[in-house]
Amino acid sequence: RLQIVQSGGGSVQAGGSLKLSCMISGYNYDRNCMGWFRQAPGKEREGVAAIYTGNGRTAYAASVQGRFSISQDSRGVYLQMTDLKPEDSAMYYCAAEEGCFWTGKIRASDFSDWGQGTQVTVST
Repeated sequence: RLQIVQSGGGSVQAGGSLKLSCMISGYNYDRNCMGWFRQAPGKEREGVAAIYTGNGRTAYAASVQGRFSISQDSRGVYLQMTDLKPEDSAMYYCAAEEGCFWTGKIRASDFSDWGQGTQVTVST
């Protein structure tokens, strides 16, 4: 299993920016998938963004396209969030899957290892 430790998050006013980080270790393969998900109270977990380390391909939910950016390096995966809106408030989780097959979809069922979650709150 991969070891995942999240950091970042917090509270910000609408229009502001935050960056989430996720340090991941224990990989045995070069081609892996990493993703970010979020879950607001009373709502289902939603896929936000994903990236494939094999070729750098990315995928985004329509609700965050153009505002959020996912990136990765040898240490982990990151989510830069800009122009934040109150509806972006949620618990954010990073996830990783070793030796994955990239589909371009952001599905929680495709990921085996998860971070502990970090809260993002956007106020008006």
